[in-house]
Amino acid sequence: MVPIAQALELAEERELDLVEVSGQADPPVCRILDYGKYKFQQQKRDKDARKKSKGQVVKEMKMRPKIDLHDYNFKVRAIKDFLLSGFRVKVAVFFRGREMAFLDRGREVLDKVVRDCDGIGKVDMPPRMEGRYMRLMLMPLPQPARKPKTAETDKAVKLEKEGTEEHVAKE
Repeated sequence: MVPIAQALELAEERELDLVEVSGQADPPVCRILDYGKYKFQQQKRDKDARKKSKGQVVKEMKMRPKIDLHDYNFKVRAIKDFLLSGFRVKVAVFFRGREMAFLDRGREVLDKVVRDCDGIGKVDMPPRMEGRYMRLMLMPLPQPARKPKTAETDKAVKLEKEGTEEHVAKE
């Protein structure tokens, strides 16, 4: 531990700055360094961290309150794929004309989507009206990691297939 006056003298001799690195520590930690260079390196690190971080992508799926069963199933399958891929999904029910009088039909559709996506995603933002749209936000649940394929599992699958082929050929 060096007294502050002595640390300031050392910094002036070397034509550098005395910078407090950790003020919460007891005693506070300071370093003798070029402050401009330190700030530049810190900005560079922050920029690299932002560049490497994956921005959160939101996928959107639009439906109508009178959606047909096949269309509904097709869209729910796409929503599940998005959630499994790690995307957040905004599900919107669009109301036209007199459909605005039957908002409960749109809520039923959204509730059904939530039930069908149970275990894959959870409600991030409950259904709410935004103009002619009733929107709901789903967030993916963390999925258990799948076992990576190894040579042993490949071999077991291959033997299993060969065994069934031989069994079929003998009959």
